[in-house]
Amino acid sequence: MAPDKNRATAAAILPLVGGAQNITSVAHCMTRLRLGLADRSLVDDDALKALPAVLGVVEDDTYQIVLGPGTVARVTPELEAMVAESGAGAEPRPKGASSRPGVAEPRPEGAEHAPTASELAAQGAAIKEARKAKNATPFKLFLRRIANIFVPLIPALIGCGIIAGFNGLLINLEWLPSITPALAAIASGFMALIAVFVGYNTAKEFGGTPILGGAVAAIIVYAGVANIEAFGQKLSPGQGGVLGALGAAVLATYVEKWCRKWVPEAVDVLVTPTLTVLVSGLVTIFGLMFLAGEVSTGIGTAANWLLDNTGAFAGLVLGGLFLPLVMLGLHQALIPIHTTLIEQQGFTVLLPILAMAGAGQVGCAIAVYKRLRHNTSIRTTIKSALPAGFLGVGEPLIYGVSLPLGRPFVTACVGGAAGGAFIGFFSMLGDKVGSTAIGPSGWALFPLLDGNENLGLTVAIYGGGLLVGYLVGFLATYFFGFSKQMLIDLNADVDAGESPTARAEAEPTPAKAPATV
Repeated sequence: MAPDKNRATAAAILPLVGGAQNITSVAHCMTRLRLGLADRSLVDDDALKALPAVLGVVEDDTYQIVLGPGTVARVTPELEAMVAESGAGAEPRPKGASSRPGVAEPRPEGAEHAPTASELAAQGAAIKEARKAKNATPFKLFLRRIANIFVPLIPALIGCGIIAGFNGLLINLEWLPSITPALAAIASGFMALIAVFVGYNTAKEFGGTPILGGAVAAIIVYAGVANIEAFGQKLSPGQGGVLGALGAAVLATYVEKWCRKWVPEAVDVLVTPTLTVLVSGLVTIFGLMFLAGEVSTGIGTAANWLLDNTGAFAGLVLGGLFLPLVMLGLHQALIPIHTTLIEQQGFTVLLPILAMAGAGQVGCAIAVYKRLRHNTSIRTTIKSALPAGFLGVGEPLIYGVSLPLGRPFVTACVGGAAGGAFIGFFSMLGDKVGSTAIGPSGWALFPLLDGNENLGLTVAIYGGGLLVGYLVGFLATYFFGFSKQMLIDLNADVDAGESPTARAEAEPTPAKAPATV
């Protein structure tokens, strides 16, 4: 997307979220523009979803506009600049004052028609909002904070992971031997110091001074810790990894806050940083590094044992339950586990299995497209969202199609379970498939694949898992995703205004299917 298009997208989004004064924060992750809003009621959801660059919207702790990988990183700074330029004098745009003339108003409530794509998306948003309310527990809010620590690291993990994979290919082919050491250094530098970045982000997230969190976490990767003995054994640089860094930075934050309360202002600049680093540093060296190291080792051992001994079943469960985990907000607990596995083994064996949930979702969407051949609105949404779905961006299909329909969401999970079982089965045979970074899935995960066998076999297994997920997700949805009444209600040409009853009378009665979930 050219720079002028990025700015045009940002300019189109700004008035639809209530203007610059309605925006309290702007950030982005891999695929989503995340906005803090002063007044949620000023957002024009329908107009936002109608923008060509917008793949969907999701409401969580922030208002999230799905733009897709690459695009979101380019649109975000443009929007930030516009907010900075116009924020002082801008007024929030009243809801209903659409900046897109000609956009149709919602149909009157109670009007008889087959559901349109926008109405399904509204149902999906309502479900999301209900889930959000249920997810606002202290534990799940804590998981969100943990996710906020690791999500900013994903671009570096992806970039370094792809370079590492490319370098491995050059080494195997014995090409450019003078360049591969340099590529190895570029790929490994970030991972060698990832604990520092985790510490910095942790302190920032928990309200401490970020650089102090980074300073304490740096102890973990400092080579000199090899001269220190704790719990009857010598420490090793990196022991405890990202989990130790997280714990050390949280401790540093609480020590710093305690110091701010009791240390006189006249000496605060000298005493507080010193006590923060000293106290949390000693606890890290003589406690956290050992304990976190044991936990990290246990995570790696458990993941390998699980796939070595129960691979097909573990893949079935993980692939099938990942989408519900996302709905419940529990998937965020997996982020530090992925990062720990990458730090230990060079790749995470869990992510390719979890990515099969997206494959089941794509297969489900194609089946919905085939089944609802007269519902032009839903079919149009699926056609626009499928390319992103193949690349691993599943939110538009989930919240705009399968989740509000109900049964297709379940059959999409069945497809994810089948794909996960496929990859898990090969893990039982000794062929592990892993990812060198977290974030991407679908086809976008191919450049990041790694494993314990040759790369060609790893790619083939992952590709086979995607095909299984697509196929089973399609078949499960096509044959079991709709009841007879659902097909009558949904399979009508909403654009032409044809009623479900007229369509049902004009066509053969669909085959009997199980009752609606």
